[in-house]
Amino acid sequence: MSHVPFVESGSYPVRAGNALKPLIDGTPVFRRICEAVERARHSVWICAAFATIDFRMPDARGSFFDVLDRAAARGLDVRVIFWRPNTLEGNVTAFRGTALDREFLGARGTRWRARWDRAHDAYCQHQKSWLIDAGRDCEIAFVGGVNMTLRGDSVPGHPGPGQRHDLYLEIEGPAATDVHHNFTQRWNEASERDVEDGHWGHTGDDQLAFPTSLSVPRGRALVQIQRTVHAGRYRDGAATPEGRPFDIAGGERSILDQYLRAIEAARRTIYIENQSVPIVAVAERLEAALKRGVDVNMLVPAEVEPFVREARRRGERQALFAQLGALDRYPNFRLAGIQGHDAKGTPYGIYVHDKVMIVDDVWATIGSCNLHAFSLEGSTEMNCSFHDPEIACRLRCDLMAEHLCCDVQALDDRAAMALYREVADANRYRHDTGVRDWRGLLFRLDAASYGMD
Repeated sequence: MSHVPFVESGSYPVRAGNALKPLIDGTPVFRRICEAVERARHSVWICAAFATIDFRMPDARGSFFDVLDRAAARGLDVRVIFWRPNTLEGNVTAFRGTALDREFLGARGTRWRARWDRAHDAYCQHQKSWLIDAGRDCEIAFVGGVNMTLRGDSVPGHPGPGQRHDLYLEIEGPAATDVHHNFTQRWNEASERDVEDGHWGHTGDDQLAFPTSLSVPRGRALVQIQRTVHAGRYRDGAATPEGRPFDIAGGERSILDQYLRAIEAARRTIYIENQSVPIVAVAERLEAALKRGVDVNMLVPAEVEPFVREARRRGERQALFAQLGALDRYPNFRLAGIQGHDAKGTPYGIYVHDKVMIVDDVWATIGSCNLHAFSLEGSTEMNCSFHDPEIACRLRCDLMAEHLCCDVQALDDRAAMALYREVADANRYRHDTGVRDWRGLLFRLDAASYGMD
């Protein structure tokens, strides 16, 4: 067992015997998912937060809807849980189930089943997962953060202008059963299931049975599926196979608990890529880790979200920004972004959208959950945390290789983290002086002023 502990505060136990494959960036992600859909024998079930009708899958496979229509035409049980926002503001890429959306499905002759599910207030049903052949020996799950939109999520290799950097994790083995359990729980209690425009292709009383046995072992990784679920969203806390009943009506915060425990357990290195800078509780643990000599490198969007800049301008969340600035006082910490350059040397932005943390090259987590309060306390999220030194180390090397544009496999985690800081610092100078011969994509950000105009 790893020195990085799992948690006991969630619905799902630690599962042994899993095979895992991290998938980096949109084109590799959706190419592999489409391959799994095309080989599916029984079912394709999806939790989708954001999806647009003009998004295209790689390799001329057409739209998300084309892929599902073909699967349904083969006789597969195809189901999608879509998020229905409570407000139009900022949610134009959600497939909300409006009259126009339903007209679109009707014109296509769509035969698969869909339900819409709300979160409370302005929060989001933010889980992103695909489950292939649920409950069968060939069951495969995918958990991650890539959206099905045209805002740069379909990315081949190194992201290009206007693109996003993001991840999914492919899971085979007993942990896939917990992804199955999550889908069943959400499908059966989707908020709009009994509303006239809240379902498609079936009636609102079409319920699924919870899984009763585990998927067969496929590998050696220890895995735990973790979630954020706000209190009152779901009521049926039926136990997952070989698990225990969980009071889901009271909510779940196992992702936040896991982040805190993993950071507290770190001995050498913490590598983070996230769409958001961390909330105070997480940043305080990171500072404690820095004080005991742990190297901490964090990749975030170089161009901040508007709400971060607005919070800075209004003087909101002062404790958060103060704690972020405090981290930058430690030489073993770097806050960094990524930026590409075209053939003429002109810079372009690459948006960091993934949610991953790797500790000591032995443990990692990948999923939909950002490090801001919205994800950790209010939205519905799913992460997959795992212990497997070979996979965790390879994931860190692959991510760094993309950002540094060089192979770091010969370096241990501390040496690679030091190189990361060196390159980020050197490229910051190039960024500020207009020099275009960058080494890789990485450059240092000033944590103390992050988000200022």
